[in-house]
Amino acid sequence: MPEYEAQDSSEVVLETVDLDKVFLVGEEEVKALHEVSISIRRGEYVAIMGPSGSGKSTFLNILGCLDRPTSGAYLLGGRNVAELDDDALSEIRSRYLGFIFQSYNLIAQLDVIENIEVPLFYQGLSPIDSRHRALELAEMVGLGDRVRHRPTQLSGGQQQRVAIARSLANDPLFILADEPTGNLDSATEEEILSILRRLNEGGKTIVMVTHEDRIAHMASRVIRLRDGSVVSDGVESPDLSPAGKSGLEGVS
Repeated sequence: MPEYEAQDSSEVVLETVDLDKVFLVGEEEVKALHEVSISIRRGEYVAIMGPSGSGKSTFLNILGCLDRPTSGAYLLGGRNVAELDDDALSEIRSRYLGFIFQSYNLIAQLDVIENIEVPLFYQGLSPIDSRHRALELAEMVGLGDRVRHRPTQLSGGQQQRVAIARSLANDPLFILADEPTGNLDSATEEEILSILRRLNEGGKTIVMVTHEDRIAHMASRVIRLRDGSVVSDGVESPDLSPAGKSGLEGVS
């Protein structure tokens, strides 16, 4: 396996080239993605937006190495991972990608520390090193006093903090956040977005999928999909009208 190590802020972390995805529904072909070409550099904070049916979820699955394109290339560290087999894709997910899900996806039988340690199981770390890393991350997200709690003993915001810590355990090439605040109230939403922004300010590359403009504008770049194609890509000005204010202006 190649070592995907970013060297500087100009390096492209991931790139898609003329990405197509076609599903067969009965005897009809449905094109979910059409010639999607993007590149994301180290340290960027990118939001991917699109209405239902835009191809957003399909694109998410490909970026997360959970699916392959029908044609085109998906490059990580300059290598076309779309050509790899299932075992190789699984290794890339566990070693190089960090995931944050809307529904947290924590393991109910494990406590906070054990959930954070899950990705480290595949890294070959010693139990002592794994535990030390997990404890550091729990402290970083403000859960140092909750390390022996299980998910059912935590609030939604605390569970998402565990998920964020878990996503960082393997020091991923980038974090893929899928509607990370979708199940949270507005106050907790602010806390989670603040953590993501601090991670990005610290140099971590983040790709966030969202359907909300006010959440997308927390990112520095917004890519919009419609009918499987990229319709816009760049910096957008947030809606500062009374109806569009997010209430997040003072978050730090």
